[in-house]
Amino acid sequence: MTKPITSFGYEMDTSPGAFGELRPSNDIFDDTEALRERIQTDGYVFLRDCLNVDDVMTARREILTRIEAAGGLAAGHPLMDGISPPDVNREPFDHKLAQHNDPLSELLYSGPLLSYFDRFLGRPAGHFDYTWFRAVPGGAKGVFPHCDTVYMSRGSKNLFSAWVPIGDVPMTLGGLIILEGSHLRPETLGDYYEKDVDTYCLDSTEAAQVDSGNLEGLWDGRLSENPVELRRELGGRWLTADFRAGDLLTFTMRTVHASLDNHSSRWRLSSDSRYQPADEPHDGRWMGEYPPAHGAASKIGMVC
Repeated sequence: MTKPITSFGYEMDTSPGAFGELRPSNDIFDDTEALRERIQTDGYVFLRDCLNVDDVMTARREILTRIEAAGGLAAGHPLMDGISPPDVNREPFDHKLAQHNDPLSELLYSGPLLSYFDRFLGRPAGHFDYTWFRAVPGGAKGVFPHCDTVYMSRGSKNLFSAWVPIGDVPMTLGGLIILEGSHLRPETLGDYYEKDVDTYCLDSTEAAQVDSGNLEGLWDGRLSENPVELRRELGGRWLTADFRAGDLLTFTMRTVHASLDNHSSRWRLSSDSRYQPADEPHDGRWMGEYPPAHGAASKIGMVC
């Protein structure tokens, strides 16, 4: 029996008016201006087979070797299959897997990917030092709907996200989903677009939390916990694909996205990296060998 497609625990409406496939842009790959127009129109650019597959698989091997060393792979299976044991704890993984990882850094910050952004931006591309890495074991939920702008809006406004599957990621593994047209919803999402997860009201209970260093329970940037209901409210379709090693998906800071749940027995491995003109200001939360990220040093009190 085929398992339903779910996101954050909710069964997706997969009717043609609610669910569809991402539009590949390989036909306009050599037309830089058309790519710029496409991302403004669609909110994303999806490129099949854009990256070197050998480079992707080298990064995958490094990631899975680290997961295996931490006891995160099921015994008796080939390393590159990435089979997760039942009830594995994912906490030791995710972003730490990207630290001091030369194969992953070479994939994301040199070669075809950086060259693409040099051309797309029309000048040398810079990137955040921090790499977001997603290692989602079999049976785990995906990520809640959100826009990236609420996490990284303190630098250049010419900032774009790149999602890279580190190996094949069919829908059963829980790939990224994008809400069609969601980057063009200022009438309903305007207030959300302008938020920053690391600001707080000085006269609120959050102020005492920040002062004490207890950041648990502060807003995490989620737009909704229910991707099905969110689509009904905003319109458009949830778009995704059966992703392959070598694919590249880029999107804007205002593009609503989430991920499907992992209904397989394998780790879903993917990276999120950010690119902008190198000569424009970078959001300091994501720069340096050990970026402050969403820690206390990044919090800014506001008069509300």
